[in-house]
Amino acid sequence: MSDALNYLIQARPEAMGSYFHFLKKAGDHLDTRTRDLISVITKVAVQTEGGFKQYLTRALRNGASPNEVIDALLMAFPVLGLAKIVWAAEILLEMDIPEFRPENLGASATWHDITALDAVADGEVSFFAAEGRHLFVFRQGPLIKVYDSRCPHQVTDIPHLALEGHKLTCPKHHWAFDVESGECTEVGNRPLRQFEHKLVDDRLFAYW
Repeated sequence: MSDALNYLIQARPEAMGSYFHFLKKAGDHLDTRTRDLISVITKVAVQTEGGFKQYLTRALRNGASPNEVIDALLMAFPVLGLAKIVWAAEILLEMDIPEFRPENLGASATWHDITALDAVADGEVSFFAAEGRHLFVFRQGPLIKVYDSRCPHQVTDIPHLALEGHKLTCPKHHWAFDVESGECTEVGNRPLRQFEHKLVDDRLFAYW
């Protein structure tokens, strides 16, 4: 939430409270994914980059596919116009979300070969690149956890240098995560995305 919006809430709590209540009630008969897609469109309409990224992340988290996001933007063409849709597409390209790459649109989830098991240091957090995606892997004896490097806030790709011990901090808005559990420990309230994994012939595979 922006500083300006926080100011209006503090300055006119009754009016702003009524406004947010209206927005919530107006979507009572819509499923969560549809509400999120509408919110994505409204943020593109006013070209609010932070809001677009926030609601895009929420829509994906609540089950919207990349193809549905793109279709929603194109269906809103009469209202948005081509220039605003291109503006949104430029942000998507800059974010470089793996699921939005043309070769991945509509692709089914499958198992991906990450690395040899002995390349994952015991008691530490390792960083790997696999098929266009970055991963953090925590290993403690037989326990292994595989995390997407993307922050659950606005899908920022968290770099390896952001890792200090078992603490991972997103450089964009400073959400911090405990890589042992994946839980967010500072600023935010959503955990890292964790991928299902398996071992085959002493190689680590992850499913996405």
